[in-house]
Amino acid sequence: MSDRTFTLDEAQALLPVLESLLRAAIQAKKLMDEVDAEMQALHHRIFLNGGMFLEVLPLARRKGERTRAEQGAKDALAEIDSMGVQVKDLGIGLLDFPCEVEGQKILLCWKLGEKAIAYWHGVEDGFAGRKPIDARIARAKRVN
Repeated sequence: MSDRTFTLDEAQALLPVLESLLRAAIQAKKLMDEVDAEMQALHHRIFLNGGMFLEVLPLARRKGERTRAEQGAKDALAEIDSMGVQVKDLGIGLLDFPCEVEGQKILLCWKLGEKAIAYWHGVEDGFAGRKPIDARIARAKRVN
């Protein structure tokens, strides 16, 4: 994980790229979940029937789609990580940006669907401890 910190303006400027990467990862995860559910249901039918004949080619294609989706999700998440941004919850699209304000480490917090970064929380507080951005955070300068 990166030691990078962000100012509010720097984090805000990254949102369009991050949103695109996050949406790609979420879509890939959705496809992976769909294929997993299909395969689980198929295994269940095979078990209940005591076996059955299957068309292997469509199954192989579907598994290939899942493999490509998994790699796409990994690539998108790695790209986000390489920027120094933390993915906290892929399910809701929650990102944290490390920030230093008056010598204290905090996390600027953004959730997919929000128009701008409007919240922050302490490193130990998490999403439940989100507070609105105040002037002290908005004017903080880059330290590294």
